[in-house]
Amino acid sequence: MRQPNVLVIEDDAYIRDLLSLYLDKHQFNYDMAENGTQGIELFLSAKPDIVLLDIMLPEMDGWQVCEEIRRYSDVPVLMMTGKGESYDKLKGFELGADDYIVKPFDPKELMARLKAVLRRTQAGLVQEMIQYPGLAILMNEYKLVLNQSEYMLPPKEMELLHVLASHPNKVFTREQLLNQVWGHDYWGDFRTVDVHIKRIREKIGETEHWKIVTVWGVGYKFEVTA
Repeated sequence: MRQPNVLVIEDDAYIRDLLSLYLDKHQFNYDMAENGTQGIELFLSAKPDIVLLDIMLPEMDGWQVCEEIRRYSDVPVLMMTGKGESYDKLKGFELGADDYIVKPFDPKELMARLKAVLRRTQAGLVQEMIQYPGLAILMNEYKLVLNQSEYMLPPKEMELLHVLASHPNKVFTREQLLNQVWGHDYWGDFRTVDVHIKRIREKIGETEHWKIVTVWGVGYKFEVTA
């Protein structure tokens, strides 16, 4: 079985060396970039399975790099930063990041998170198609068909929509959605779910047949009408 290829975009030489040791230990293939511009070039040429992305980078910062990556691919992005404010985390998720870890971090925790993200985005594919009027969710391709037009949503948005649409009219709490989509080992807060729901709504809208409904004080449901 092919080992996943990791792209590390980090300007701190000490952190790159540290990550090299742990990536070698866990038998990952990897490439290293020292700035945002080089990171984009390596991303396009190396086609990694996951990106470890620092925010404070020269030439292009991590926000710009993440936005550029999302122009081309839905590959999972795990952001690394010295900033721990909620605003920075939410901004990362808004741009399509899949996870977020604050420096200084324990390399063992980072490896655990990296593996968890890979498990959810690679091994967690569901060979299933869910259909409603004007909407088809193809999880084996991570593709959405909306009114006969095809869209590629980021993995977490697809997985979240799939969980809700698989159980029409069932109310999920934010905690249940976090556990099912991000996993029990995810350390984020419930606002992560809110951010992703907002982005899904902006992309798919609603119809007289179906919509994502907020159940205040509880969570969300995919409401279907006859």
